[in-house]
Amino acid sequence: MDLNTPVGLVSRSYKMYAGRLSKLGIFTIYDFLLHIPFRYEDYSLISKIGQVQAEELITVKGKIEKIENRYLRRWKTLQKAQVTDGTGTLDVIWFNQPYIPKAIKVGDEVSLSGKIELDKNKLIMKSPDYELVVDNETIHTGRIVPIYPETKGISSKWLRRQVYKVLDQFKDLQDYLPKETLRKNNLGDLSYAINSIHFPKSMQEVERAKERLSFDEMLKLHLLSLKRKKEWKKDKVNPWKIDKNKINELIKILPFELTDAQKNAVEEILRDLSSNLPMNRLLEGDVGSGKTIVAAITTYASFLNGFQTAFMAPTEILSSQHFQTLDNLLSPLEIKVKLFTSGSKKIDDFDVAVGTHALIYKKVQFKKLGLVVIDEQQRFGVEQRAKLRLKGKNPHILTMTATPIPRTVALTMYGDLDLSILDKMPKGRINIKTWLVPPSKREGAYKWIKEKIEREKDQVFIVCPFIEESENMITVKAAKKEFERLSKEVFPNLKLGLLHGKLKSGEKNDVLNDFKNKKIDILVSTPVVEVGIDVPAATIMLIEEAERFGLAQLHQLRGRVGRSSRQSYCLLFTSSNNPLTLRRLKSMEKIYSGPELAELDLKLRGPGQIYGTTQHGTFQLKVASFSDIELIAKTKKEAEILFEKLHKYPKLTEQITLGDKKVSPD
Repeated sequence: MDLNTPVGLVSRSYKMYAGRLSKLGIFTIYDFLLHIPFRYEDYSLISKIGQVQAEELITVKGKIEKIENRYLRRWKTLQKAQVTDGTGTLDVIWFNQPYIPKAIKVGDEVSLSGKIELDKNKLIMKSPDYELVVDNETIHTGRIVPIYPETKGISSKWLRRQVYKVLDQFKDLQDYLPKETLRKNNLGDLSYAINSIHFPKSMQEVERAKERLSFDEMLKLHLLSLKRKKEWKKDKVNPWKIDKNKINELIKILPFELTDAQKNAVEEILRDLSSNLPMNRLLEGDVGSGKTIVAAITTYASFLNGFQTAFMAPTEILSSQHFQTLDNLLSPLEIKVKLFTSGSKKIDDFDVAVGTHALIYKKVQFKKLGLVVIDEQQRFGVEQRAKLRLKGKNPHILTMTATPIPRTVALTMYGDLDLSILDKMPKGRINIKTWLVPPSKREGAYKWIKEKIEREKDQVFIVCPFIEESENMITVKAAKKEFERLSKEVFPNLKLGLLHGKLKSGEKNDVLNDFKNKKIDILVSTPVVEVGIDVPAATIMLIEEAERFGLAQLHQLRGRVGRSSRQSYCLLFTSSNNPLTLRRLKSMEKIYSGPELAELDLKLRGPGQIYGTTQHGTFQLKVASFSDIELIAKTKKEAEILFEKLHKYPKLTEQITLGDKKVSPD
């Protein structure tokens, strides 16, 4: 067995746990060491029983004199023990853990860590962490104890034991960073950092370990980007001929003028297409900033050069919307635009194929694929994107996202891509008036909404938050319950619809068509509306429990309205009294730039909260932070130095190769 051995091959018991461990990102033995604690309990104060005092968080060691289960009413149990160390005797109790008297027996030497409480003038320890003392050594008590991210059936205590065993077996971890890099950046060696992050002697050791492991994470991310960029540049293509006259003719017949940001993005893309390297560009822009128009112009350039285009989006709703936009723009130019969904039949005769991941599969046969456009690219895995690219011979790739990403994060996460940013909105767009609504003004807001619908025929979105990271039945039930409450109690005379991710495709389309055709006044939804719904008559967005969302998500949801020349509104409902939360939400009233809001969220909430849902195929930071600008700059510079002589460092090269596999989990 070595550190790269998959956990399922280590032992029968590990094989049983492999599925659960995979949810924590633990696939190999080495992954146990990279499963970083998210906090620590300080049980390092060891006291004699005769000296303990109420409210102390301490560890005591002694012999079990008595231990038993006591059965209470309603099938509940109490575990009671007495432990002595020669200076005194202490009562210990646990609740509803009937297995404890089987794990600990009279006469056992134990270590107990927890809080001392005063109960009826008697000192007692309630629900302490415990372990048998073997060779005077402890893992779970009597020290600074790591607490890990857990999943069902995998506890911190179990993880702690596995990490301890791995560190005991692999005492000297071979460092993959050159000594010169460590010296120059004042970093400790890898073995010290890994041991200290899991079983530190002090919190200063934890901080020192985090410095090293943060540096490693960010450095690997930069090296991985450089590796991918180099591999991409190995491929050569024939430069496309850019017919500026025809492209300008298309731009002239558009029903609006391109923004300066759109013009710049088009220029950058056309420059890419006219080179002998395949394009690999990310187009970032707020909802409504005009990314689809830029993609349509790029698609026209593909057609003029005799190539087909694949245009992939994550949902059928968004695919249908893109199809309508592209078909309206390009079909007058005799470009055949076809829509492919999971239910589509095989079609061969097309110039542009628009669809979901159905484009990857056999029913779509490309004869000459030259351009791949992927919208909301972070919702697809690396492997899915690669499969679509393999449908052609080194096609150009344009990926797009409306998720506001701070520039520092974009340049680090997507360092292998060239970046174009649409930071201007089309002319005529009016800022969406945004208000933070406390509970005391809820009824007034409902009355105002009712008046707007009855008097001005406005349409309304009401969004209920995700309860968990991905949409599940709990979330759907919450939306259904709110839909029923609003229908019966708040808006009994209005027409309401319900939309969530668990509806079948046909059902979703029926609801959306009814909303677009004004058969529905208010659409109650989970955040499934975040992407791909364009209803110009919808002018009010109401978001329940707004504090649950990141600012970037709130901004995207807000972008579902304000898609016409009429004044639109966004109401953020919250019951939070936290001053920091209220200040964060208040920023939505004044800031209308997605990247600016994302930068603010990065400072206030940290990078883990920006996106709301985990992005497929992206490098998930465990220790480092995208808000650490100094670290990003330092590791980028070091990566550029090391990459030029990476062949000298096989262990580091191995780490980068492993990292490349880990961001391709599909």
